[in-house]
Amino acid sequence: MGPTGSGKSELALTLAERFGGEILNCDSVQVYRHFEIGTAKLPLSERRGVPHHLLDCVDPDELFTAGDYSRLGRSVLAGIAARQRLPIVCGGTGFYLRALLDGLFEGPPRDEELRHRLLSREGARPGTMHRMLRRLDPKSASRIHANDTTKVLRALEVRLLTRRPISLLFQHGRNRLEGFRVLKLGLNPQRTELYERLDARCERMFTAPGIVEEVNGILALGFPAHSRPFESIGYAQALRVIRGEAAHRGAMDEAQRQTRQYAKRQWTWFRRESDLIWLDGFGAEAPVQERAVELTREFLART
Repeated sequence: MGPTGSGKSELALTLAERFGGEILNCDSVQVYRHFEIGTAKLPLSERRGVPHHLLDCVDPDELFTAGDYSRLGRSVLAGIAARQRLPIVCGGTGFYLRALLDGLFEGPPRDEELRHRLLSREGARPGTMHRMLRRLDPKSASRIHANDTTKVLRALEVRLLTRRPISLLFQHGRNRLEGFRVLKLGLNPQRTELYERLDARCERMFTAPGIVEEVNGILALGFPAHSRPFESIGYAQALRVIRGEAAHRGAMDEAQRQTRQYAKRQWTWFRRESDLIWLDGFGAEAPVQERAVELTREFLART
């Protein structure tokens, strides 16, 4: 695990090749088909023959939740173990990782009428839902970005229907992953260098043919612009360019800023992970890879 752009995929590939592993994706946008450039999804030609799971498994207009990820991910883990291979979970979506390892409580089903009322208020006055969440469930509000309307909506829905904060979701989960021991490795590159790399990556994304052209192609396939993955960083800005709501340079600047902020939130989230071992540097750096291999070898020797 680690912030975006820290080299998680490269390190996962190195460990998979060294220990006979298969990789389970833990990125909430990479699960969607057709979303390549903005997610920094590793092309098939660069996966070095290592099997990858839960990549490109959902159409953009399909609903896919943390509960879905937990259920499918556990099935994948069981399959990898049955083949006597090493499961390697790789990605930066901490919410999905926690759902996979700790399980989820049985939350209330979706209430479409309540959702419609909340979204109508949000449409009339953007930011309304997050302000409401700050008042009703400040702990959850502090962990969910105001622009992530999907998570804000669900947190409000749970709070209003159960009168309990969604922050208790994992605390009351009684479905922890069984049958596996877990080694948690976190990449911790130097922040200034990471931000420079992220800015450069965003600039490449918006260089034609880039993310704007990719979004046009996805829309041409018939998927609506309100599909969930279009809310993610880079894609939201590309949509604004296509609609004439933002200039190309301004959209790129906004994507760069939001990407840096997202990396900071990922660091904050992962620092709350118990038993996590931080590796100082990027995943492609030889000292980081050597340390990760050493830790993995020691971990497996204790089986």
